[in-house]
Amino acid sequence: MARSELHLHLEGTVDRETLLLLDPTVTREVADRVWSYTDFAGFLSCFKFIARRLRGPDDYALITRRMIEALARQGISYAEVTLGAGVVLWRELEFDAVWRAIREAQAGAPVEIWWNLDAIRQFGPDHVMEVARLASRYAGEGAISFGIGGDEVRGEAGQFRDAYRYAKDAGLRLTAHAGETDDPASIRAAIEIGAERIGHGIRAAEDPDLMRRLREEQIPLEVCITSNVRTGAVKSLRDHPVRKLFDAGVPITLNTDDPGVFETDLTREFAIAREVFGFSVAELAEIEATAERFRFA
Repeated sequence: MARSELHLHLEGTVDRETLLLLDPTVTREVADRVWSYTDFAGFLSCFKFIARRLRGPDDYALITRRMIEALARQGISYAEVTLGAGVVLWRELEFDAVWRAIREAQAGAPVEIWWNLDAIRQFGPDHVMEVARLASRYAGEGAISFGIGGDEVRGEAGQFRDAYRYAKDAGLRLTAHAGETDDPASIRAAIEIGAERIGHGIRAAEDPDLMRRLREEQIPLEVCITSNVRTGAVKSLRDHPVRKLFDAGVPITLNTDDPGVFETDLTREFAIAREVFGFSVAELAEIEATAERFRFA
């Protein structure tokens, strides 16, 4: 079975080598320092450092091409990729030009790619609605879903109900980052505003009733093991609740989140599941089938 990836940020595919291509003024020493983060705040700083080096459409086209090459090398046939539409607006770039460059770079790719346009939740309801309206313009033209990313502690999901309703009415599917650094209530709030899949969602493991709801309502979690360790969302690799979630019957998929930033790929994530958490070949095949089942296209 060819693999699918459902939680992958375009900007987060930028690794150190690509960063040096984007901005030759950045030294290797500076790049190494940026990548030496140890917590979620440090990860966000690294992500922002990368975003500031995306100066326009040509840069977005470059990282799209390099992402597609990396996906193809791994035998990934389908990917839903998050484009930080909110980041593009924050950078005051012309979104339509960026979008055209990305779509042109995608043309003829050996990987089927659809786009999730997401907003920066800590920027507040007006920003999130602005991104929802923007995303709706591209529904059916490569954009398949809308969601929220960023700092969930500073952006409670309930305040974005209207934006989610707007995006849904426009024909977009709905996702949300939740339960990564905040508690299980964040996941419940994301579900209540309409999220069909949950990015990360690992804190559900602390709440048996929530795990039961996810199982019964078949709401999948986009689990990103290495990401959660690198950002400090879990204390250590062996503390990760991926096994507990799977054994509780919660639908899970495996993903990389930001493979360039976290220095991983999907092949490695599956290897970690097998070698560290004891997932069998049959169980890993079940996870692959779950990604196929819950993809939006």
